[in-house]
Amino acid sequence: MASPPPTPSSLPLRRPLPPSTARLTLLRTSAVSALAALALARPAPRATLVVLGAGALAPYLVAAHRSAHPSIDRVLLWNRSPHKAEALVQRLRAGSGAGAAAVAFERAESLDDAVAIGDIVSCATSSETPLVKGKLLKPGAHLDLVGSFTPSMRECDDEALKRGRVFADFEVAMEEAGELVGAFERGVMSRADIAGTLIDLVSSCRGDAAAVVGRRSDDEITVFKSVGTAVVDILAAQLAYETYINS
Repeated sequence: MASPPPTPSSLPLRRPLPPSTARLTLLRTSAVSALAALALARPAPRATLVVLGAGALAPYLVAAHRSAHPSIDRVLLWNRSPHKAEALVQRLRAGSGAGAAAVAFERAESLDDAVAIGDIVSCATSSETPLVKGKLLKPGAHLDLVGSFTPSMRECDDEALKRGRVFADFEVAMEEAGELVGAFERGVMSRADIAGTLIDLVSSCRGDAAAVVGRRSDDEITVFKSVGTAVVDILAAQLAYETYINS
């Protein structure tokens, strides 16, 4: 009697499986932040990256920003629970990523002091109380706001938005992100003050003459707020699938 044909689950794996849904979201989110930073962060021979939050997304943000800006030679990590930040520092120091040995990974003792020296300040928290004080951002800083996705959540104060030129990943951010929703309600800024979206920034990176300009000067402060959309999730899943099939 002939043996039944093998089922998909019984076939030997000839290549690694694509990333899980959860990991795909982490990769997608951090990649969007780094892509925006390509157009908005100030080019410099040396740069300090500050990451607020030590959750699952934090190491992905570090990797993505370092990939987009190899000049990053110092990474400061801050978290409300210092031991979590320290644990992440140790993980990153032990990592085998390209160029890891040339980067100084440190736990930030003071939130305000870290924000004040950051060339790129990336926030990945669920805070409902502003963490980043706009008055502390140095000229030329880029503020990356990733964590908030409801109107009650805020990672920066109104001063940061007033001092910075603000971009959003998609228009839905203007309905969901607490920083923007609150600023609109308080009259700090309006929708018309949003300089552009992720699509505009991608066009700028490609050199489209008609695109919205990203960073306009070395001293300009830039802000990028992302909340994510299903469209980007689908594109990320498609890319992962195609990479897997073609590997």
